[in-house]
Amino acid sequence: MAAKKKAAKKSAKKSAKKPARRKAAKKATKRKPSAAFMKAMKPSAALAEVVGSKPLPRTEVTKKLWQYIKKNGLQDKKNRRNVNADAKLRPIFRKDQVTMFEMTKLVSRHLS
Repeated sequence: MAAKKKAAKKSAKKSAKKPARRKAAKKATKRKPSAAFMKAMKPSAALAEVVGSKPLPRTEVTKKLWQYIKKNGLQDKKNRRNVNADAKLRPIFRKDQVTMFEMTKLVSRHLS
């Protein structure tokens, strides 16, 4: 009987779960924006018609472009990821319709 009690104690110890270890919490540090995105860049003449002529960071250029697109209802009705170009945007995009991912690539050519 003593052997049964010892075996029962061992199996009880094995089945008992160890408390989960917690990973050390990292300090929440605020992400710093990339200096390349925050550098003010001068827009080309075609882009200046939409966003203004003074130098702006890329992030602000994108924001102003989206304001213009939404104000003039240029987002495609069926596929909202596409932007339909109007007379001011056609020289920038060189197409009648672009995706929002293509848009940032095409706009970067107009910043110096």
